[in-house]
Amino acid sequence: MSKFFWGNSTSSMQTEGGWNEGGKSLSVYDVRPATENTSDWHFANDNYHYYDKDLNLMQDLGMNMYRFQISWSRVVKDGDGEFNEEGIKFYEHLIDKLLARGIEPMICLYHFDMPLHLAQKYNGFVSKEVLKAFVRYGKEMIRRFSPKVKYWITFNEQNLYFMPGAFKIAGYLKGKETVDELYQIFHNTMTAHAILANYLHKVSDAKIGGMLAYSETYPATCKPEDILAARKWDEFENYNLLDVYAKGKYSAEMMNFVKEHHINMNASDSELESIEKQKNDFLSFSYYASNTINAAKIPPRTIPNYYLEYGNQPNPYLSRTEWNWQIDPLGFRDVLNKMYQRYRLPVFPIENGIGVREKWDGKNQINDTYRIEYHKNHIKEMFNAINEDGVKVIGYLGWGLIDILSSQGDMNKRYGVVYVNRSNHDLKDMKRVPKLSYDWLKKVIHSNGKSIYEE
Repeated sequence: MSKFFWGNSTSSMQTEGGWNEGGKSLSVYDVRPATENTSDWHFANDNYHYYDKDLNLMQDLGMNMYRFQISWSRVVKDGDGEFNEEGIKFYEHLIDKLLARGIEPMICLYHFDMPLHLAQKYNGFVSKEVLKAFVRYGKEMIRRFSPKVKYWITFNEQNLYFMPGAFKIAGYLKGKETVDELYQIFHNTMTAHAILANYLHKVSDAKIGGMLAYSETYPATCKPEDILAARKWDEFENYNLLDVYAKGKYSAEMMNFVKEHHINMNASDSELESIEKQKNDFLSFSYYASNTINAAKIPPRTIPNYYLEYGNQPNPYLSRTEWNWQIDPLGFRDVLNKMYQRYRLPVFPIENGIGVREKWDGKNQINDTYRIEYHKNHIKEMFNAINEDGVKVIGYLGWGLIDILSSQGDMNKRYGVVYVNRSNHDLKDMKRVPKLSYDWLKKVIHSNGKSIYEE
């Protein structure tokens, strides 16, 4: 096997803190208050001040890649104003310190944290003005950092912009959340990705890939209606994006649906031309769990984008987390195959992990054998995909791996092999405390995965 990347991924708002320092302007997350069961987003894990500690832990684990997100609000005043040199220097220093430790940086340009000004003035990615502002920001980051950073993604989990939750993550603050607007948000993000992919290949030798949140979705039964619903979900939410990344065209089925239902995507010829010209070097994805879809639960005339809102149901053959995420390592293998065998581009799982409530007693190591089992079984299925199925996989990045706020702002839902000593409402000392899974993962990485077969 050629060089294989082992590492972890984070977002800026779940990790950095420093919400009002270094010239940073506000994002939509910075004004969200704490609730009874969630934190605010002001401090996160304070990597803005103390990321050296976490980089040392990554280096000790043997990680050779770290995917982080640049906060748009930190490097551009209000998202479309002047570039903030102090914010840019923060990422310059982070990149240099990663490289000094032998850790390859991967940059994500957007992970749901729309600059507040752009959300309030333009309603986020439904607007062409925000599309232009994002492209301007992205081109400048590529110009600044691509000499040192050789792996890039634009949007975290880009197919989420084609699902009901798209409006929240796109910075949409007011309106009726119409089907036309859903398709416009999706098209605008895809246009931005295409323009930046084309620009990156023009000015650098770096690589870029599209990214989706890929959850294997099974039909609930062998009823033809269930199979059709599962297939249409896959076509609209997964293959539609992968077709663009690999072939430069939206799914024929999706485009026919747009025509027959008179959906206004507000797509110009020049935007479609940028999409057609784009080239992606790899296909990346997050994988946590699988879904099961029952067509009988889906109301008539529901668009495919909303099928899982109604049709999702528990799979009786799988165990679930407290948050009802179905643990399914074989689904992981299947997703790796569906992406590679159909498109023949290298695939890269860049998020994988399990969230669990954990508390540290201040003395004893957390005995998280459930996390070891989760990662072990998923890594084994990844190697089965590589060795038995012929899938070309670039690496394996876990999610978080040093505890961070969950996507909902809940510090109680922990993904890390390192415990961070804070709660939702008490920052405590933020001490980093390796769990049992830390020692296990260190052996896995240092053996390039061989140790999981020796247990």
